[in-house]
Amino acid sequence: MTRTVLVALLPLVLMAQSNTKNDDEAIRSVMSRFLDAWNRHDAHAFAAVFADDADFTNVRGQSASGRKEIERFHEPVFATVFKDSHQEHTEIKIRYIRSDVAAVDVIWKMTGVTDPQGNPRPPRHGLLNFVMTKSDNQWLIVVMHNMDVGSPPPPPR
Repeated sequence: MTRTVLVALLPLVLMAQSNTKNDDEAIRSVMSRFLDAWNRHDAHAFAAVFADDADFTNVRGQSASGRKEIERFHEPVFATVFKDSHQEHTEIKIRYIRSDVAAVDVIWKMTGVTDPQGNPRPPRHGLLNFVMTKSDNQWLIVVMHNMDVGSPPPPPR
């Protein structure tokens, strides 16, 4: 009987693994679109990966709520201090809280930032922390917190 149960459960286990792999790929795609929009300094495309009612908090604790406000928040900084910035990630860690909710940590580094007077700033390193939800088969960011770290993060374990 035990063997029968195991054989019966195998398709469910394989399906769950496949779903997780598909969801991992979908979340990584959102992160790619997020970084691509950042690197193009496109506030509209940047905000598009957020849910309509998302909350965003930057490294200084400033925040914006809602996709439209997130877009408005980024328009002036993409035109000034971040206009020549380039951001990339070095690691993405995904943890599923439920099948439709994920906590996502992204280690990032950035170059090309200036101060408000246009003077170059040193390269930056940090952590993006997202809560993402899946609705209508689409993953979107619902909460984002960003933090700078003083030196490059340690290598992944």
